[in-house]
Amino acid sequence: MLLKTFGWSFAITALGLVAAVFYGGWEAFGIVAILSILEISLSFDNAVVNAGILKKMNAFWQKIFLTVGVLIAVFGMRLVFPVVIVAISAKIGPIDAVDLALNNKDRYQELVTDAHPAIAAFGGMFLLMIFLDFIFEDRDVQWLRWIERPLAKLGKVDMLSVCIALIVLLITSFTFATHAHQHGGTHVDKAQTVLISGIAGLITYMVVGGLSGFFEDKLEEEEEREHEEEEEAERTGKKKPAIVLAGQAAFFMFLYLEVLDASFSFDGVIGAFAITNDIVLMALGLGIGAMYVRSLTVYLVRQGTLDDYVYLEHGAHYAIGALAVLLMITIQYEINEVITGLVGVVLIGWSFWSSVRRNRALAAAEGKAGSDEKAEVSSGV
Repeated sequence: MLLKTFGWSFAITALGLVAAVFYGGWEAFGIVAILSILEISLSFDNAVVNAGILKKMNAFWQKIFLTVGVLIAVFGMRLVFPVVIVAISAKIGPIDAVDLALNNKDRYQELVTDAHPAIAAFGGMFLLMIFLDFIFEDRDVQWLRWIERPLAKLGKVDMLSVCIALIVLLITSFTFATHAHQHGGTHVDKAQTVLISGIAGLITYMVVGGLSGFFEDKLEEEEEREHEEEEEAERTGKKKPAIVLAGQAAFFMFLYLEVLDASFSFDGVIGAFAITNDIVLMALGLGIGAMYVRSLTVYLVRQGTLDDYVYLEHGAHYAIGALAVLLMITIQYEINEVITGLVGVVLIGWSFWSSVRRNRALAAAEGKAGSDEKAEVSSGV
């Protein structure tokens, strides 16, 4: 099971590390290895959240996620995305941007760094909306009840998450503008960039999330209708029609997963520049990491880990909220990538331990109930 799920990841790791040695020797090998670990540590919460969505999809779409999805994740976000950033920021063509990335790495890094406020605002708003919609929903299973109970009640207010996200965006953009003005006002235009990028992130979330939710609801309606038609078919002996909306629902959930992965990868792509500004090594290292995140997602689904450890999804969403806040803060202040990674690991580790304690308590309660029942039977005899 482990080899079947992680087989491709192991193979890509071997190929990537060999390619790194041929490209730049053992120093390149070390850089790619470090970048891989960085990507995995920063994206573990991504895998947990992905698993919560992927478990609703059938085996075919899980395979699409591991094949086509990987191509989008590795080549799209880890290779093409940094080049597109440079092309837009420097107002040059994509071919010139690639030439700049390969032959003038310092200038390339400088342009990507300049584009960071826009990237952080877009990704931060998208992730913040995921966290807010999760925390404002009334759930049967609650982890930190003292926080989640009152927030679930507040969540009954329509569009509350959107209002809070927009308030955060406004505060962030104006804080950035004030800060820039105090330093000579040379980057005042960045405040507008932050505002526009943040709104774009919010719109992207609402469009993709709304469509996936719409088709998911449609799928549930069709499954209910199919169940009724199955009962009718049993009575009449007729064949039941197949579900036609399953493909649409799965497609939009797949699209949602890809946008989610893109938002998660922003910090990994930007953080990679702290280690290297070589686009080839960056693509190799982050690509290997992305493969493991994909495989880990499928592993969590097939093992039923989220069902066994019920607070894991909560911990991952809290990590998303923390990452969203950190991304918004990095618009003005520099934050070490180690801190970003540790926040997610600590929150998920805490939720995992809470799940283990819950399972032990339930097992102990069941054991006690069983003992009491046996005692009653014995005394009755």
